[in-house]
Amino acid sequence: MSILEDIEVELSIVLGSAQVQIRQILQMSRGAMIPLDCGQDDPTLVFVNGELIAKGRILVNSEEMSLEVTELTRKSRN
Repeated sequence: MSILEDIEVELSIVLGSAQVQIRQILQMSRGAMIPLDCGQDDPTLVFVNGELIAKGRILVNSEEMSLEVTELTRKSRN
């Protein structure tokens, strides 16, 4: 077993984002919808420790969701 296997990283899968006022959030009820800043064909973004590492698309099969990675991003050199 590699020593690297026990290192934890923060993984975020981002479908889109929205800016919403607290007032709107407090008025929401079950089933409320929040429009996102993307379309259904836009890529889903994969971040590790806050850095974009890949793009993909969400797949739904019955009750399960998964992410198909379609592109790995290169780290920009500053």
